[in-house]
Amino acid sequence: MRLLFIGDPLASLKPAKDSTVAMIRAAWQRGHDCWYCGPEAISLHYAGAELTPSIAARCLKPSADKPFNLEQKLVSDLMLSWATTGSEQWLSHKDFDLVIMRKDPPFDEAFFAATQMLTALEHAGLPVINRPSALRDHGEKMAVLEFPQYAAPGLVSSNIKQLKDFAGSHQKVVFKPLDAMGGAGVFVTSSSDPNLPVILEMLTQNEARAIMAQTYLPEIVKGDKRVLLINGEPVPYCLARIPPEGASRGNLAAGGKGVAQPLNENDEAIAKAIGPTLASRGLFLVGLDIIGTRLTEINVTSPTGFQEISAQTPANVGELFISAVERAYGP
Repeated sequence: MRLLFIGDPLASLKPAKDSTVAMIRAAWQRGHDCWYCGPEAISLHYAGAELTPSIAARCLKPSADKPFNLEQKLVSDLMLSWATTGSEQWLSHKDFDLVIMRKDPPFDEAFFAATQMLTALEHAGLPVINRPSALRDHGEKMAVLEFPQYAAPGLVSSNIKQLKDFAGSHQKVVFKPLDAMGGAGVFVTSSSDPNLPVILEMLTQNEARAIMAQTYLPEIVKGDKRVLLINGEPVPYCLARIPPEGASRGNLAAGGKGVAQPLNENDEAIAKAIGPTLASRGLFLVGLDIIGTRLTEINVTSPTGFQEISAQTPANVGELFISAVERAYGP
């Protein structure tokens, strides 16, 4: 298959950490061609009834000076020059079999426009995962509201009085913006915190933007678990992101430690309950965040955790992902 990965600049990807790299390595192992570009590389030419997309992309190949070892589950961390790229080429959407969208949040105006461009590619006959319309419809924080029976008690509002009242109803609360990632902008606080008014004014931009409030889950000390769903089916291991001592955020980007572990009965029950629904909407890859027994987020833009789980367990998540892609989109 000819796979086009769309994501952040190549230079920003970390070979030993990034899940997109794990996907590309697995695709190489299975004999697929991989191309790469950013969302800005898509152009849509139209005249009359005809739409002709073009895409400026680079071909990715294993580094020639450090040959890719097909027997290795993961390439050594020493292989930092993980790929060579040819010169950028303008290609037709017909030159690819599938687009894999991996652009990180924030879900801003540029991201929204990118999903619209990708929808045009779909209409022209090129499938995209995750489906662009599903990306637009499933805000990663807000998506849990569809499954409140699994979620921690919470509130979405821009009204500072309501947010203060919520904090007063719970011993400890978490406030977070709706469009960030990696733990950015997350505050753990309480109604007795003298800084609470300032926190809420800042996060809501003086009641101009809605934010999410959730009751604090003390089980966070055992990890914020990332459960991966591939085409509706859970990977059998999750990644528990454990906060540093004295901290409240387990995100790896915020200094958390990633510990892979088998799914427990509750993790699996949540995954199997909502996985098929999400997959039916074109959400091929999903990252559920679970603290204790409660679902806290449904990540759909660029879920991570592939490399950490693969390094610590028998599951090669990149291979599981590409195998599922082959079954769903291959010849």
